[in-house]
Amino acid sequence: MKFFLGYDILSYEDIFILGWLANIFMFFINILVIVMVIKTNDSQKLREQSLALESLKKEFDKYYPYHRHLTLVAYLLPFTGFFRVGFRIFEMFMFLSKNKGSNVYHFIEYKYTNDIQRAKKLN
Repeated sequence: MKFFLGYDILSYEDIFILGWLANIFMFFINILVIVMVIKTNDSQKLREQSLALESLKKEFDKYYPYHRHLTLVAYLLPFTGFFRVGFRIFEMFMFLSKNKGSNVYHFIEYKYTNDIQRAKKLN
């Protein structure tokens, strides 16, 4: 089937497959960021940061109890995980470039705190 100017039309199946491939690509980019963070920090520092974030995670779960389910759904819907992770990585890059001397831990702490404050304002 031909489209305007001789380009082929993608079927819904092709669009879904491209969307899922984009989601898988961003999933691996996310894993790559995690591996890079683990390589640049020692295990003791990572353990301390994890313990420091634990209380924020619990409070975040109180205000957003279904966030894990929404993340799974985002990866199942074509292109949704791609845009979600892409936006987070862009946001992290902008945060790290604006706040010199900060790292991924500071960004995660900022995001949890900001999301919790936003939820408190709404409640």
